[in-house]
Amino acid sequence: MMAAVLYGREDLRIETVATPMIEPGDLLVRVRTALTCGTDVKVFRRGYHARMIVPPALFGHELAGDVVAVGEEVTRFRIGDRIVAANSAPCRRCLYCSKGLENLCADLLFNNGAYAEYMRIPARIVESNTYPLPEHVSYQDAALSEPLACVMRGLEETGLQAGDHIAVIGLGPIGLMFVRLAKVKGAKVMAIGRRPSQLEQAARMGADELLLSSEDVVARAKAWSRGHGVDVAIEAVGVPETWELAVNLVRRGGTVNFFGGCPNDSRVQLDTSLLHYSEITCKASFHHTPVYIEKALGAISRGYVTADDLVNRVEPLANLLEVMRYLMSHNGHMKTAIVP
Repeated sequence: MMAAVLYGREDLRIETVATPMIEPGDLLVRVRTALTCGTDVKVFRRGYHARMIVPPALFGHELAGDVVAVGEEVTRFRIGDRIVAANSAPCRRCLYCSKGLENLCADLLFNNGAYAEYMRIPARIVESNTYPLPEHVSYQDAALSEPLACVMRGLEETGLQAGDHIAVIGLGPIGLMFVRLAKVKGAKVMAIGRRPSQLEQAARMGADELLLSSEDVVARAKAWSRGHGVDVAIEAVGVPETWELAVNLVRRGGTVNFFGGCPNDSRVQLDTSLLHYSEITCKASFHHTPVYIEKALGAISRGYVTADDLVNRVEPLANLLEVMRYLMSHNGHMKTAIVP
């Protein structure tokens, strides 16, 4: 089969590799759609991900497809089923799993290889993090389940309520998902981005207030939120400067979610007096859990988030290197659907 293999920093090759062999609890899936994401672009730029992928390795993790082979111990799926499989599964035995922190599992199993004609889904993911697609859900829509699950978990952890004011900093696909889900919850949403085109897209996703990051963001956010500051701020960029900005946007007793992961060895400077005397809650959200993958698929099934909102290109697998180079050099990009 043809597949994308990551060998190192910006070294991605489309090669002929052996079709994966499956074990008794596994599935073999014909990939119908694999979506690009910011994490893949970072991995392509850096050449590795300490937890998720060490080269040389098959690449890609957001997918939906058809079951073409079933291990003899699998009972939930059959050949021909349309499915979405997450890119990880927890052990459900370690300390963190016992505390409901399956995203922090000490033995979290990651699975890569979505940029390929076929992908093996290992038994643990088959058992706990693979789902059949409703008939009306397309492959592109279903492949959004993994990033949407991360966003749903991050938003729920802020305690956002209907009527709250929320500021979303960063309007790539992740930030736009935050905008849409916050509106679904009935919140008032301020979208903060670098480009007018990003603000236009945020408006289509339901944002109530649009703000360029070059403006006086703190003053505008406070004025918009009745002079107090927003109830919740989401940092969806992943740079220290916007982490620090987010803290200055919230009201007393407000909550900040540092959702965007900064480069390794980054440091931030926060006003300890502000955090202490204003009782600001600072959180960070990493990854997803099986519960949230299922919730995300449900939200997609109900039409809350669709590929029409977030995917603006379709390319064959042969063009993946060109796509990755383009995404690496264009901030604010949307997703590309790779069709093997």
